[in-house]
Amino acid sequence: MQSIRNIAIIAHVDHGKTTLVDKIIHVSKIFRENQQFDDLILDNNDLERERGITILSKNVSVRYKDIKINIIDTPGHADFGGEVERVLKMADGVILLVDAFEGPMPQTRFVLGKALELGLTPIVVVNKVDKENCRPDEVHEAVFDLMFNLDATEEQLEFHTLYGSAKNNWMGPDWKNPTDSILPLLDAIVKYIPEPKIEEGTTQMQITSLDYSNFVGRIAIGRVKRGLIKEGQQYALCKADGSTKRVKVKEVHVFEGLGKVKATEVQTGDICAITGIEGFEIGDTLADLENPEPLPRISIDEPTMNMLFTINNSPFFGKEGKFVTSRHLRDRLIKETEKNLALRVEPTDSEDKFLVYGRGILHLSVLIETMRREGYELQVGQPQVIYKTIDGVKCEPIETLFVDVPETSAGKVIELATQRKGELLVMEPKGDLQHLEFKIPSRGLIGLRNNVLTATQGEAIMNHRFSAYEPFKGTIPGRINGSLISMDAGQCTAYAIDKLQDRGTFFVDPGEELYTGQVIGEHSRDNDIVVNVQKGKQLTNMRASGSDTNTRIAPARKFSLEESMEYIQKDEYLEITPKSIRMRKIHLDENERNRASKMQNA
Repeated sequence: MQSIRNIAIIAHVDHGKTTLVDKIIHVSKIFRENQQFDDLILDNNDLERERGITILSKNVSVRYKDIKINIIDTPGHADFGGEVERVLKMADGVILLVDAFEGPMPQTRFVLGKALELGLTPIVVVNKVDKENCRPDEVHEAVFDLMFNLDATEEQLEFHTLYGSAKNNWMGPDWKNPTDSILPLLDAIVKYIPEPKIEEGTTQMQITSLDYSNFVGRIAIGRVKRGLIKEGQQYALCKADGSTKRVKVKEVHVFEGLGKVKATEVQTGDICAITGIEGFEIGDTLADLENPEPLPRISIDEPTMNMLFTINNSPFFGKEGKFVTSRHLRDRLIKETEKNLALRVEPTDSEDKFLVYGRGILHLSVLIETMRREGYELQVGQPQVIYKTIDGVKCEPIETLFVDVPETSAGKVIELATQRKGELLVMEPKGDLQHLEFKIPSRGLIGLRNNVLTATQGEAIMNHRFSAYEPFKGTIPGRINGSLISMDAGQCTAYAIDKLQDRGTFFVDPGEELYTGQVIGEHSRDNDIVVNVQKGKQLTNMRASGSDTNTRIAPARKFSLEESMEYIQKDEYLEITPKSIRMRKIHLDENERNRASKMQNA
């Protein structure tokens, strides 16, 4: 039988997981000598490359000393924790990657806790030791303390540690003596990560991931826990409700290099992709037909935030997108829940509105961004946190917020966080930065990043992680400034914007097409006002030389998708099309808006 090692690479965002996988791929010579390839080979969709983050976990397989090593690259953001929890089921060990300057970060704690719970063997890699003012020995101590706090076993605490720089292509036991290759890491994987245990019994394989092909339909991916999976054989599919269904495996593929290779059978411990079975979900077990034994289902942490998704009914609907109806929207959201485990979709009392539950703003914004690139038009409401009643007390999600900021700006950050019901837990120096830790309600984090970055001239580094549900902390002040709303439809003029600049900041440029009720700026006071930006200059035949002053307009303020999701108020929607992101009032007509606000106040 072939010797196999299954290993997942886990780390906080930007600590170098995907770069390390690149180097392992290069050293195992998967590519031909003359083949062209980019960096970050596994971050292969546009969104991942643009943002520089991993969103979907992916498998790659390399061979080293006649041993097959299946490597699983995982995302680093807590919002995509559902991906990590799922794929750790396929691994026997983990490589915990830690930045030599930053040390263990919130997401490091989250993913490491999940791995230790599953009893996986860790190898710690302290990466980026070529960084200025790095502190590898302190970081090594911090990782040990973290594992101890997470109730690691004696065996797990005796972890093997390597130091190195994935970017510079070396790993070794001592950070002061750089080696010339990454092979010590592969040697450590072979030596310290256990082979899959071979258990006696009937066939068992849990489906932990999905793939889709236009030719064969849905593909089930998972690791064979017991027995063999053979091509053309019949098995029982054990569902969530306890029922079983007879299915036939049409084809079996194993992972080889960056692709898949067809096989006739797959042995225990290997990861494979199966085609031909229908109606499966993530978490289902493929078991023996005569004596089916389902594996325990994957438990995923609950979502903490929801947003209202609805069809685009603005005056500009259908101009830029291909899919605009409620049927399109519903089908696309249901399709997403099949592979995105941490996402839930619920219908509302209206046919064209859906409540979408997710792990956080980033989790939902990646879904929205993917949909708009596929040609969908939709509108979303303000993100809302999910409350729970525990022992008769209204509770809300509380998060731990970590901020690294220059010392001169620390006071501003503390002030902003405490205004939003944050409690300062830790304040300590970290290199030339101040490290702050807060306990803050999830509601308080919505819109906080913008304010913190503005107050610190963009120098703050923010991370947060869900902690627990705690009693409701009271009201949190929202956005202080009101909105500037367009009075008419048509192109806005430079002349009108120039005359209205003392009223606030504009989000639109001269010449843009607007509609009535569109939010086009931020008012300098706390109330909303309707402005006429379509008005042109009255032209006459008489002109005095030099009396016309040139219009000087401040540049429009532009928002990213996440920023605009955090910016909108309760009575506003965000309109998203393949080419534009616009903010608008839910009630476009001024009289309707006044009626709605009176009803709310009553």
